[in-house]
Amino acid sequence: SPPQGYYTRRGGVGESGDFITSPEISQVFGELIGIWYISEWIAAGKPKAFQLVELGPGRGSLTDDILRVFKQLASLLSKCDISIHLVEVSPRLSEIQAQMLTGGKVQSSPRDDAVYMKGVSKTGIPISWYRDIQDVPQGYSFYLAHEFFDALPIHKFQRTEKGWREVLVDEDPEVSDQLRFVLAPSSTPATQNFIQPEERREHVEVCPEAGVLVQRLAHRLEKDGGAALIADYGHDGTKTDTFRGFRNHKPYDVLKTPGMADLTADVDFSYLRKMTQGRTATLGPIKQREFLKNMGIDLRLQVLLQNSQDMATQEQLRHSYDMLMNPKKMGDCFNFFALLPHHRLAQPDQRENLQPRAPLVPVAGFSELSLQ
Repeated sequence: SPPQGYYTRRGGVGESGDFITSPEISQVFGELIGIWYISEWIAAGKPKAFQLVELGPGRGSLTDDILRVFKQLASLLSKCDISIHLVEVSPRLSEIQAQMLTGGKVQSSPRDDAVYMKGVSKTGIPISWYRDIQDVPQGYSFYLAHEFFDALPIHKFQRTEKGWREVLVDEDPEVSDQLRFVLAPSSTPATQNFIQPEERREHVEVCPEAGVLVQRLAHRLEKDGGAALIADYGHDGTKTDTFRGFRNHKPYDVLKTPGMADLTADVDFSYLRKMTQGRTATLGPIKQREFLKNMGIDLRLQVLLQNSQDMATQEQLRHSYDMLMNPKKMGDCFNFFALLPHHRLAQPDQRENLQPRAPLVPVAGFSELSLQ
């Protein structure tokens, strides 16, 4: 049976859910991400085909926005064979995604098939659904993980006089039906496996599942090429205690009524970087505000404002822009991080070839966008 978790049961995303994710805020966000993939496709010499693989696609609005960009740039992409691959464990969310992306025209497959559902987007692009990234076919691929890693389970550790101890959840003997945090009395296997020897912090959160996923991504990119973009709340190995809960958009005690709140922990990008084990190059983390600015959000906003007739739409656009860019809202706490094959960033060795080589195209978002 599917895990009876928060997302799988309730699909708690969107206005009525417990928190709003950025693609719901504004179409511009998804459009700029679509442009990021296209600029990487151009930089790679326009391969004949690519797969867009999204991990935990929410309601499907981000993929929908990206597909709109692909449609707008159809003449550029006309010779390219594009397919969409969604990794989603929640039956409820996959139905919502199917409705949004295909208008509900999908075929389900037998339970033991790697692909459990198939359809065609409104723009004519094939879409397949999987429960695990391992099931996604190999091949040149662009990966997207937007607010995916922050929902994966974490281990918490505290440095003590006796060495590292894992922080566990336990029933409070004093209060019935109340949970509490306790320190493990002795070292646990997790303590031995997940703490990096050079760790300086007093309190650390580690997400082993994220480590395994990044290893898989790095392995695939090394073998088949492409790029991965990870966008999430996070830090670069500086924060300690970020585990928190939300319910109805408000902070909520993580130990109260388990399964009723959206639990999240900031992504430790320094850990993800270590877990690539050098198989790929990494860029970032860079603040969302900087990434979107580099992607040309200001110009895009101006164009949309000029094209919208009514004040309400313009107000909505300005509000969305503020939500995405304001350092006090999502601008600073949200980060972008990319995995790319080493050759994408390597400067060619000048000695072997005395002909001057064209400089490598800078990676959009991490430097200013240039679509030649």
